[in-house]
Parts: sequence; structure tokens; C-alpha cells
Amino acid sequence: MRVLVTGHDGYLGRPIVDALVRSGHEVAGLDNLMFRTTAFPAVAPSIPMRTVDIRDTTPEMFEGFEAVVHLAGIANDPLGDLNPVATVDINRTATRHMATMAKQAGVERFVFSSSCSLYGAHGDEFIHEESEFRPVTPYGESKMYAEEDLRELADDDFHPTYLRNGTVYGFSPVLRGDLVVNNLTGHAFATGKVFLKSDGRVWRPLIHVEDIARAFRLVTEAPLEVIHDEAFNVCSTTENYLIRDVATIVGDVVPDCELAMADGATTDARNYRVSGDKLAQAIPAFKTRWNVKRGVEELLESYRRYGLTIGDLEGPRFRRRKTVEELQSKGLVDGALRMATESAAAVA
Repeated sequence: MRVLVTGHDGYLGRPIVDALVRSGHEVAGLDNLMFRTTAFPAVAPSIPMRTVDIRDTTPEMFEGFEAVVHLAGIANDPLGDLNPVATVDINRTATRHMATMAKQAGVERFVFSSSCSLYGAHGDEFIHEESEFRPVTPYGESKMYAEEDLRELADDDFHPTYLRNGTVYGFSPVLRGDLVVNNLTGHAFATGKVFLKSDGRVWRPLIHVEDIARAFRLVTEAPLEVIHDEAFNVCSTTENYLIRDVATIVGDVVPDCELAMADGATTDARNYRVSGDKLAQAIPAFKTRWNVKRGVEELLESYRRYGLTIGDLEGPRFRRRKTVEELQSKGLVDGALRMATESAAAVA
């Protein structure tokens, strides 16, 4: 089918586009290219693309597509905290606007990249898709409200699906250093210390970026009656970890490193242990192929190959909030998190 991927040039976008292209779909992209400077040299599938802010989409941009995979948006809590108003504007308001434009253009499938962050502050019991939302950040709230808005658009001709991604890790050509497994492994490699910024006593469902890409492809291809107006946690039930246990795995894989705690490290308010059983039952072809230990080994090999430094990891190159702040300091991004006039070309 013809598939439009928003945010196609991002950390998730590159592997998802690759998975869709390899499966035989005709794929196009839509992106503002804000994070183009964070990419490693890599061969990406050659696809048609538009450089546009999702807030400015129009119906004709969606004409001829059977499915939209919507990844574009504010990607995590630190960036969401930079400008909460803009976070809502992009992740909620623009998502509804874009879905409305797609629906008017006759798009049937709308696969929304949501997040387990909307579960927020829970205990140690497993969370299911029907569990209460308890978001504690603007980012988590924006995903919760975006799902609610999309449900209002669902009907016999428009079929939204909400993929609540677990905490992603693993190497992608557009790397993110602000994800827990990527960050812990990077610190261990670059400094010899597995650096915990909290006490590590909270749960996260962890999933490799390639497993995420497989989930998006399979959901995009699934029968409409299986995915219509459905939410799915995208993770494996067996791949939930306490963060301190992730630190132990990193310490075992990366040679000659030691555990270090940030001064004043406290317990993270975000705590969610998530079941992925619903997705596995609805789409039996979906099975995760990675675990955290293998992911750390892959990251270590990649960091060695590219000579990752602590400056890369903690600076604007691979941390989304710092990337945006640097672009703002250069006048390339404004206070509303819009690319300044013609700055997308400058970033590219």
C-alpha cells in the first residue's frame, strides 16, 4: 500500500521506513528535519518527502495514501518540559489536525506513535491497555489527550490505532542519547562509569528500535477489524526491568566500568511495568527478537565503531532537548518550536 510516515527522518522513523520499504510498500516521508544533524552517515531508503511542520499540513498532502504512520512530535519528557504549551500544540493539537486532514483526503489507516509514558506513576503490578492513565509530565499528558482526540475521529472509514511504545533502546542512524539503555551504555563506554541519575528503583518496559519497527509494520498491514480504534502496548511482557538491573547488565557487558550515582539521586516518579500480551495475541506474527543484554552489546559495538565521546552523548548532538536549545541559540528554531524560515535547508 502507499504509506506516509511523518517524522520519517528520526530515531524511530529511519528503521520504520526501512521495514515498510523492505515489506514492499510504497513509502513517502514528511518531516521538518529538525534532527538531521544528529545522524550518523548511513544509507537510507530513497523515498519522496516533504519538509513541513505537521501543524501546517493540508488535505492534499495526504491524497493517494492508504495509511499514515504518525511518528512526528515532541519525543520525550525533557524536551516536553522545555515548552509545555508547544508540546501540547504539537503532540495533541497538531495530531488531531493532521488526522482530520488525512481523513478528509480519504486515508483509511492512521497508526499513532503513542507512549507508555501516559501510564505515569504506577506501582509494581503489570499495567494493561485498560489501566488508569496517571501521566506526570506534559509529554505523557499530550499523548493521553491525543489518543482521546483520535478516538473521536474513528468511524467506518477511518481506522486509528494507538501504539503505546515502551522505552526504546538500540542503535539507529539518527541516534538518541537521552534513552536510558543508550545513555547508560554510552556513559560506561566513554567514561568507565555506569552513571545512574536516579536510584534505579522504578520499572520500565524496554524494547529495541528494530522490534518497534516490526510492530509498526505489522499493525499497518493488519486486518482493519483487528486494529480499528485499538490501543496496544508495544513491548514484551518479559522485557520489563528495574533501572538498577539495567545498570547491572551494562556493567557486566562493558569492560572495566563501575557503578556511579548522581549526587542527590532520588526515585523517579514515573514507574510502569507493562504487559505486551494484547499485541502478541492480536498479531501473532509479532514477537520481539531483542533483549537488553543483546542491545547493550550492539550499542557498545556501534559506539566503538563511531568513536562516541561523552561530549557527543551529553551534548546537543544526541540529546533532543539540547539539540533544540542549540538550534534556538542559532536562530534556527523559534520559541514555539518551529523551524525558522528556510532553516530546514540550513540544518539539512
